[in-house]
Amino acid sequence: MNEKYILYARKSTDVEDKQVLSIEAQLVELRAYARNENLQIVDELIEKKSAKTPGRPIFAELLKRVEHGEANGIIAWHPDRLARNSIDGGQIVYLLDQTHLTNLKFPTFWFENTSQGKFILSIAFGQSKYYVDNLSENTKRGLRQKVRRGEMPGRAPLGYINDVRTKTVIVDKRQAPLVVEAFKRYARGDQRLQDIADYLARENVKTKGNKPLKKDQIAKMLTNPFYYGHFRYAGEVFEGKHTRIVSKKLFDAVQAVFDKRRHKRVTKTNEPKPLCGLLRCASCNMMITGENQTKRQKNGNIHHYVYYHCTKKRKNTPRCPEPHIREELLDEQLTEMLQEYAMPSAWADKLRELMKADQANEQSRNQAQTTDLRVNIAQLTAKLQRLLDSYLDQDIDRDTYTNKKAEIMSKKKSFEEKLSKLTLGQNLWLEPMKKWIETAVSICEITKSTDLLAKKSLCLEIFGSNLILENKKARLRAPELQLSPQKNRWVLLRKTVISQTKQALSRPSVEFCPDLVRVRRL
Repeated sequence: MNEKYILYARKSTDVEDKQVLSIEAQLVELRAYARNENLQIVDELIEKKSAKTPGRPIFAELLKRVEHGEANGIIAWHPDRLARNSIDGGQIVYLLDQTHLTNLKFPTFWFENTSQGKFILSIAFGQSKYYVDNLSENTKRGLRQKVRRGEMPGRAPLGYINDVRTKTVIVDKRQAPLVVEAFKRYARGDQRLQDIADYLARENVKTKGNKPLKKDQIAKMLTNPFYYGHFRYAGEVFEGKHTRIVSKKLFDAVQAVFDKRRHKRVTKTNEPKPLCGLLRCASCNMMITGENQTKRQKNGNIHHYVYYHCTKKRKNTPRCPEPHIREELLDEQLTEMLQEYAMPSAWADKLRELMKADQANEQSRNQAQTTDLRVNIAQLTAKLQRLLDSYLDQDIDRDTYTNKKAEIMSKKKSFEEKLSKLTLGQNLWLEPMKKWIETAVSICEITKSTDLLAKKSLCLEIFGSNLILENKKARLRAPELQLSPQKNRWVLLRKTVISQTKQALSRPSVEFCPDLVRVRRL
C-alpha cells in the first residue's frame, strides 16, 4: 500500500513548550527524517496554538483530511505535538482503529500500528496530559506563593514597570507623578473620566500598545488598590510589598466621587404620563403619548404643561396630522364620558337587595336538585354492589356483568359531574357582580377627583382599547357600541343613567329604573 503522509508541526507560547524545538527547527528535522525513511509527504501543516484543550483548527483539518483519504499517515516530532488532552489523543487512536490512519512517524518516538503500539501511544498521550496538568498545578502553586510574599503576578499597572532582573515591580519615575496627579484631579470632583484621559494624553501617557487611554481604562486605574499598596488576585485583595504612590486617603476620596456619581439620582424630565397607553390616534392608529412642556414669560413666570399627542411612529406613511391636546382638556373629556356610567348609591342598594333575593332563590333550587342527584348516585352505587354480588354468586356471566357495570358507571359519572358543577356553580356570578357595583358607584367620586390613574383604570374597564383621539376630541372608536346593550352591563347602565337623568329634569329625584334589574344577570 502506497502511504501518504501529512507533516504536522506545532509550537505554542505556553510555558510547557519552552523546551520544544521551534517551528522552523521541527520542519527541518521532519523533512530530513522523511527523506531518510523514503516517506511521501503530500502537505505540511503548521499550528501555533496550545494543545492543552480541544479545538485546534489546524489539527481538526488534519483529522478531516485523513478521514477523507487524502493521507493515511502523519509525521510529527513527538506524540505530544499531536495531543496533550484526552479528546485529541482519543481521536488519533480512533482513526487508527478505523484504518483511516495506518501509520504515525516520530523521529523521537517508536510506533507501529499494532495493539501493543496503540497501547504505548495511549500511554504517551497520557504522559503528555499528566505533564501539562502537573505543570499547571505547579505554576498555580508558584503564583500563590508569590502572592503570599506580597508580589502581584502579571503585568505592572500604569505608573509602574516590571523589573526583569529582580522580577519585581518598581515605580516608573516618569509616569508615576502623572498618575498621582490624575488621582488628585478626579478626587476634586470637578473633572470627568474623559478629562483625566485628555490630561494624560497631553502628557503623552499611553498604553503598552502606544494608544491613548480610554475612559474605561482610566476608571480601572482609579479603582485599582495597587496604587496605595494592595493588589487584587483571584477576586481577593492582598497586601503588597511594592512601593505605593498614592495615599489611602486620596484613594478613598476618589472612590467617594465614583460612588456619588454612580448613585446620583437621574431626574426624568419626561417620565411616563398617567393617561399614556389609553388612547390611539384616529388617523394612523398609533398610541397617544404625553410629554412636558415649559413656558417662560418675559416677566419671569414659568408655567409647566403636559400635552398628549400621537407618537407618529408608523413607518412609510405621511406625517400624522392630528394636533396635540392639553392634559386638562383631555381630563375634562374623559370625566364627562365616565359620568354617564356613574351609578347612584340608591340604585346600588336596590341591586344588592335583588341579588340577595336571587341568591336565596338559587340556593333553594340548588338544594332540591342536589338532593335528587345525591339520591340517584346512592341508588346507582347500591345497584353496582348488587351486580357484583350476582356475578360473584355466578348468577350472571362475565360479559353480562361487564356490560351492565359499564352502563351503570356511565350514568353514575354523569350524575356526579352534574352535582360537582351545581356545587361549584352556586353564587359564581355573585362576586363579579358585587365588584362591578362597587366600581360603578365609585365613578361619581373618582370623576370629581384629580386622580388621573384612577380615571385611566375606569376607562380601561369600561371602554377597553376602543378609545381614540381625533381633532382634540376623545371618543369611542365604534360609537354604536354604546347603543347596543347586548350582554354588556356598562352599556345598559349608561342607557339607564341617561334616561333617568332626562326624567330628573321634571322630577326632584331619580328613582330606580326597572330596566336595570336585567343588569345583574348579564
